[in-house]
Amino acid sequence: MIDTDLFKEYQEFAQKADYAFNQVEKEYSTCVNCEIGCTDCCYSVFGLFPIEAVYVKYHFDQLERGERREAVLRAKKADKKLQKIEQKLQQYEDDPRARALVAGKERIKCPLLKDSGKCMLYFHRPITCRAYGIPTVAGGSAHVCYKAGFEGGESYPTFNLDTVFKELYAMSCRLLKQSGQQGKEHAASLLSLSKIIKTPVQNLIEGE
Repeated sequence: MIDTDLFKEYQEFAQKADYAFNQVEKEYSTCVNCEIGCTDCCYSVFGLFPIEAVYVKYHFDQLERGERREAVLRAKKADKKLQKIEQKLQQYEDDPRARALVAGKERIKCPLLKDSGKCMLYFHRPITCRAYGIPTVAGGSAHVCYKAGFEGGESYPTFNLDTVFKELYAMSCRLLKQSGQQGKEHAASLLSLSKIIKTPVQNLIEGE
């Protein structure tokens, strides 16, 4: 059973990313180069915490059957590429920062990206997607889209993804506890969108 109050809390938290993006775009309009039709962020490789995975999956299941089927086919293609990337990352198993840097350079089309260039779940997209295009901090390091006009050596406001991840972990712990699952290890697990849309909500919660 999905806790709608927890979903509402997550939605309000996600809106903070929208607010941060809008504020930076307003102040540094010549640096933020996001525009309709740009899909660069839709090829980034990243994972979602259980709370975000369940939220995305819930809204994915509300889409028309034909749309879901097309997305699952794209997910299967993405999975094959992810498997190759994971093999490459095995050599960095003891170095999380190196793994993140290597993974950050990989490019895989998000299964939610339609051939038209539009996101199937734009209004319910992950927080990482919402903050893409403005300076962010993750793993203690600064990141920004290569298409953006932010210059090195200058000081800009940043959106702290490390803080976001801590909150998503806490929400995930509450989600699992409410569902009778106690594993903190599962609460910290990151799931790919390609796996999320192919997996029933209950299985995402149980870590299967």
